[in-house]
Amino acid sequence: MILVGNQRGGGRDLARHLMKTENEQVEVAELRGFVAGDLDGAFRETYAISRGTRCRQYLFSLSLNPPKGAEVSDKAFFGAITQAETKLGLEGQPRAVVFHEKRGDDGALRRHAHAVWSRIDTDEMKAIPLPHSKRKLQDVARDLHLEHGWTMPRGLAVSGQRDPRNFTLAEWQQARRIKEDPREIKTAFQDAWAISDSKAALTHALQERGYWLARGDKRGHVAVDRHGEVHSIAKRVGVKTAAVRERLGDTDALPSVADAKIEIARAMQAKMEAYQREVEEKEEREKQEAIRRREALKARQEAERRTAQEAAQRKQEAEERERQARLRGGLLGLWDRLRGERKRTLERNAQEAALARQRDRVERDKLTAAQLAQRREVVKERAQQRETNEAVTRDLTEDAKVFRQMESDADAERDARKEAFKERRRSEDRPRRRSRQREGPSLE
Repeated sequence: MILVGNQRGGGRDLARHLMKTENEQVEVAELRGFVAGDLDGAFRETYAISRGTRCRQYLFSLSLNPPKGAEVSDKAFFGAITQAETKLGLEGQPRAVVFHEKRGDDGALRRHAHAVWSRIDTDEMKAIPLPHSKRKLQDVARDLHLEHGWTMPRGLAVSGQRDPRNFTLAEWQQARRIKEDPREIKTAFQDAWAISDSKAALTHALQERGYWLARGDKRGHVAVDRHGEVHSIAKRVGVKTAAVRERLGDTDALPSVADAKIEIARAMQAKMEAYQREVEEKEEREKQEAIRRREALKARQEAERRTAQEAAQRKQEAEERERQARLRGGLLGLWDRLRGERKRTLERNAQEAALARQRDRVERDKLTAAQLAQRREVVKERAQQRETNEAVTRDLTEDAKVFRQMESDADAERDARKEAFKERRRSEDRPRRRSRQREGPSLE
């Protein structure tokens, strides 16, 4: 069922549109929460209440169109309307429901519905916000297709599951961290089933979601995921085994579970190797970038030290000239010597020079500490990058080991089944040979 909704004003125009006589039949099925007894009066009433707010789009209009050929009861329509109402947050709001019957180009009579809600919350006297209404209605439409078993348009079929062979490295790492939700797994199967009408289509749809169609031990239709887990198609989709067999046919052309596991394991081992090469390339890029950063930092810090040293030298020379200027010469200088003023000036100059040297040393130490911190930060960042890459490599190596073990186990399982089959054939042949021997030669 396709759901199309929008916020709007213009209640009178909407009422006229919904009551158009071009439809072969128009039925106002519900007027809930309005004082008025007709559609036009109900929308006028909503408009009058909205005047107490600044809301201009005081209505939310929704059309509900079932799939072509689907017979939908009033109960199912109202159920869909209620689901949309809950999803949008319009529970308890005044609501009008109108049914239309209209003849299509092929002459068939089709029934669809319209639902209109007031957006005005009369307790708060403000409009109810409806963020992401399109996405929410798509979610409801998707659930309705799955619930009623209608063929789902590809635009609605979505799933959190994806073919792991198409994952990026970041997506694979995320998939390792997040445990799969059983509800998402079931949804993936239902999506694939809803958009598929043949074995080939279902095979493709399942692989897009990370599952391989296979033949089960009891010759039933199953799917194998990247972990080697086996899922019954009928159970995951929620249909009868006969319905699965009717759509997909027999299982003779499907690979066995062991063969599917081998295919998955080999494909994923190749993917793990590709990821590892990607990590190695990333490590080399980061290493070279770290070398460039260290060299650039070294050059910048050397320039900073030279600049600071030159500035300190100029400052020392200026201060020394200032101190020397305090010492007077000639008769005035002789007079300063006689009364001890020169001695006091020299002592003052010496103290200021010592303080200046201490100040310059502190500034050099600050610059050295700051530059050392910068170098340590670069080294630390590079160490973190290397540690992260090593951890990812370890994870990928472990994953590759798991897939190699899956392939080995599946090979052993397949060989064991072959041997068991051969043994059954030999055991079936032995009684026949003994029975012919007991019969003896023919007397004819």
